[in-house]
Amino acid sequence: MDLHKDIRENIAAGSFYPQDPDVLKKQINEFLDDAESQNLKNIKALVCPHAGYIYSGQVAAHSYKQIIGRKFDCVIIIAPSHAEYFDFISIYSGKAYRTPLGLVGVDSERSKILASQSPNIKLSLCGHRNEHSLEVQLPFLQLALGNFKVIPIVMGQQNKKNIDELGNTIGNLFKNDNILIIASTDLSHYYPYGIAVSLDKKVEKLIKAFDIENLEGGFVSNRIEMCGGGPVVSAMIASKILGAGSAKVLCCQNSGDVTGDRSAVVGYLSAVFYGTLI
Repeated sequence: MDLHKDIRENIAAGSFYPQDPDVLKKQINEFLDDAESQNLKNIKALVCPHAGYIYSGQVAAHSYKQIIGRKFDCVIIIAPSHAEYFDFISIYSGKAYRTPLGLVGVDSERSKILASQSPNIKLSLCGHRNEHSLEVQLPFLQLALGNFKVIPIVMGQQNKKNIDELGNTIGNLFKNDNILIIASTDLSHYYPYGIAVSLDKKVEKLIKAFDIENLEGGFVSNRIEMCGGGPVVSAMIASKILGAGSAKVLCCQNSGDVTGDRSAVVGYLSAVFYGTLI
């Protein structure tokens, strides 16, 4: 990828999801057709997995089914960093992300305002160069929403300070905007099936209860496992400020449920945070 350009070229197409746009559309539409809409109002955030579509695409579709055809002023995607280490919160400094389905424009104005709120939130290329966990959300969003602008965020160090700061800043800054937040995470990694299910149920229970305090405490102390625990808790904090008070877990399964190989699995969960106001 040419880092001097303002376009972040896709790096996960052909591996995490199909490169051919027609094949990609067909696959996503089949996933969405097999998911059910809950007809929820006042949706503020989604939790979506980020593995290869053949493993976690159906789980992700349960979240994206809830927003088909809806309109948002901006979509904020918060993802963890797998490929780079850095200690701050990185908002992509370019103009757009490219997928096989076309360009997704960055909401540059809101990105600059968000970055201006804290020295620990920066416009940067860090975390965006070779990261799949943000990119894999975009094709689903392109089919679910059509035209939209995005604030692409990759969280470096997932400590309590970064988690709280990002969640509170997003919530307070965009209180008057119609914002959708996407938290990108997988759950436990490479445990035998039974152990993975037990570990993932702890996360599922806390998310279902909208228990921000215990989810964050469990994550930062390594008592629960999510590679994107920071993004999930930040999304919950922001969602609460934006008016969400309820959570619904839509689907929770793991790679063993898909492949049949239960020796060492990865867990996936989809969820929605929403308010009771119409």
